[in-house]
Amino acid sequence: MNYIDFFCSTDIHGICLLSVTLRLLLASLIGGIIGLNRSKTQHAAGFRTHILVCTGAALVMMTNQYMVDVMGYSTDPARLGAQVITGVGFLGAGTIIMRGRDDEKRIQGLTTAAGLWASACIGLTIGIGFYGAAVIGGIVLILTVTVLSKVAVNIFKVENTPAAKQYELEHADPSKVNEKKEDCIN
Repeated sequence: MNYIDFFCSTDIHGICLLSVTLRLLLASLIGGIIGLNRSKTQHAAGFRTHILVCTGAALVMMTNQYMVDVMGYSTDPARLGAQVITGVGFLGAGTIIMRGRDDEKRIQGLTTAAGLWASACIGLTIGIGFYGAAVIGGIVLILTVTVLSKVAVNIFKVENTPAAKQYELEHADPSKVNEKKEDCIN
C-alpha cells in the first residue's frame, strides 16, 4: 500500500484514512455512551475511562491489521487483541473492592470492571472493522448498564439489603449522596 492509497481509499474494512477515522470515532462514541451512565452514577471508571479503553483497544486491533495487511508480517492477527483483554482484566481488578462491616460485607466494582472489559472488546471489534457487531454489542451494553439495573431492583424488591441501598445511593439526589453513603456503610 502506498501513501496515496492510504489517504484516498474508501474501503472501510481495509486500513486507510477513512476507515481509521471511522473506527476511532465509533470507538470513542460507543465507549463514551457506556461511560456516561457510569459517570452519572458516580462510579470510578466513567466517561473518559471507557472512551480511553475502547479507543485504545481499537488502535491495537488496527495496528495488528496494519502489521499483517500492509507490512506483510506473518503473525497471528489476534495476538495483540488477546493482550488487551488480559491487560483490561488487570485494570478492572483494580476497581473491585470490598466494603462494609464484617456482618454486611459486599463487593463493589464488578459491573465497572465488566463494563471496562466489555468496552475493550467492543474496541477490538471496531478496530478490526466488524462494525455491525460493535454497534449491536454497544447497544446491548448500554441497555445492560441503564435499563437492566432498574429491572433487577424491581424484580428483587427487597428493602434494606446492601444491593437495594447501593441502588438508592447510585440513583439519589446528588445533594443527599453523603447522607446515604453513611447509611450504606453504617
